[in-house]
Amino acid sequence: MITDVKIKAKSWLNENFDADTRKEVEELLKPENEKELIESFYKDLEFGTGGLRGIMGTGTNRMNIYTVGMATQGLANYIKINFKNIEQPKVAIAHDCRNNSRLYAKTVANIFSSNGFYVYLFESLRPTPELSFAIRAFGCHGGVVITASHNPKEYNGFKAYWNDGGQLIEPHDTRVIDEVRKITNPSQVRFQPVKQNIETIGEEFDEIYLEKLKSLSLSPEAIEKNKDMKIVYTPIHGTGVDLVPKALRKFGFANIFNVPEQDITDGNFPTVKSPNPENADALKMAIEKAIKVGAELVMATDPDADRVGIAVRDNSGKFVLLNGNQTGSILIYYLIRRWNELGKIKGKEYIVKTIVTTDLISDIAKKYGVEYFDVLTGFKYIADIIKQNEGKKHFIGGGEESYGYLAGEFVRDKDAIMSCALIAETAAWAKTQGKSIYDLLLDIYTEFGFYKELLMNLEKHGKEGAEEIDKMMSDLRRNPPVEINDSKVLFVKDYKKCISLDMEKNLSEKIELPSSNVLQFILKDGTKISVRPSGTEPKIKFYVSTKGKLLGAAEFEKMNKELDNKLEKILKFFNK
Repeated sequence: MITDVKIKAKSWLNENFDADTRKEVEELLKPENEKELIESFYKDLEFGTGGLRGIMGTGTNRMNIYTVGMATQGLANYIKINFKNIEQPKVAIAHDCRNNSRLYAKTVANIFSSNGFYVYLFESLRPTPELSFAIRAFGCHGGVVITASHNPKEYNGFKAYWNDGGQLIEPHDTRVIDEVRKITNPSQVRFQPVKQNIETIGEEFDEIYLEKLKSLSLSPEAIEKNKDMKIVYTPIHGTGVDLVPKALRKFGFANIFNVPEQDITDGNFPTVKSPNPENADALKMAIEKAIKVGAELVMATDPDADRVGIAVRDNSGKFVLLNGNQTGSILIYYLIRRWNELGKIKGKEYIVKTIVTTDLISDIAKKYGVEYFDVLTGFKYIADIIKQNEGKKHFIGGGEESYGYLAGEFVRDKDAIMSCALIAETAAWAKTQGKSIYDLLLDIYTEFGFYKELLMNLEKHGKEGAEEIDKMMSDLRRNPPVEINDSKVLFVKDYKKCISLDMEKNLSEKIELPSSNVLQFILKDGTKISVRPSGTEPKIKFYVSTKGKLLGAAEFEKMNKELDNKLEKILKFFNK
């Protein structure tokens, strides 16, 4: 391998690459840097179905202007093939707060402009959902946002969008990959900009987006009664810093507190270990601020503001973090309940969730006669359902357990700006009934069943890690467990083969979803376990969901402990 890697690395020493890049390659070629050389060049950074994501640096397996440039050229070629009757196709480009994000965004804009596209480039960092909205608002044929979402600071990414404002799905995703693979050298990329083809987009467009968000409000009277409710918000150094407070104020909330240290835009994320609102550490400073000011609700968004994590006070007044399933269930419950109370449910309404997201959401939809769809993991599949039903049915909302939610049809990706405003509205609505969000969650559990979920991430880095993940999935397919935690496995769902196997009857039926590398085990006691390699991070994920009967709020702690013990035993089974 090392011989091939060196040959590949030396090909980056010609004049197609700038002087700094050539110097870095020469440094990597020194004997003491062999391991890093291999990691940087042993393969090409793969343009997957969602685009690029990887560690920033020099090399074919790293995010840099050349790998970004080649991806952009391939995407530009594909858009032109698909819209060959359009004289000048249009694209929108945005970026988050990460190191090099502005550089990569300008590189993408320059390449599109050089290829004859009209480019809408945001003047500075903007949330991913606003990019999705911009594609539709400007009638674009595609778009790109430079972001690695909630990944560690070493990462960056390139997310590609189609003309509906959603991320690429079949057939476009695989066909774009084919076009990108045809670009094998930076000499094939048109890097020189055509400046008159690039338009800078600023605050005036933010206002258009915020006005559309405001149209989603279902309880303005509840907000008016509780406009002074204290809310703490942190963007964790990211793109929500400006628009989340503006959205909250536009909805009518007046008592918003920030965390000044985390309002500073910084791709090094200096105040947290990881800029991921799924992690308790990321909300620590915001919760401390909330305790100090007496706030009721804490919200934190990730660097590109498409995910939101929240903390609420429990019945003892202590702040507790809600997971993505809990927040999603509360939000969908609120949306459906208010649609019902306002007489908006006419029989053509629906919600969407992913297959690894809690079935509590489905149960809520069933009660109110709202259709629900289960889709593969990835918000692009939720966007596709919205597209398929546009003009025929009405999308109430949807979400995924990984802290991403959406309402309305004008954005086609998860939207934390929107979600923050609607979560705050939910809190205000609950307050008019003398309840907190925590009370609302217990009410939902009592009515529909106490669903408890746990996610285990096993990180496996580098080439060896990727091979280990592949082996784990292969072993589970070849020898699926017969029993887990003293409960029989009744069904094995293999979404890669699109087959659901009834283990007792030895019968199989087709799964009507696109192929995806996911395995699901349904146990006799109702437990559901989903296993999938992450498409964006070097890890394999185990999602476990179980359920118990909650007789009332007084029984919560007891049932919570029972379900926690059960979940821990199941995870130990897979992490031996």
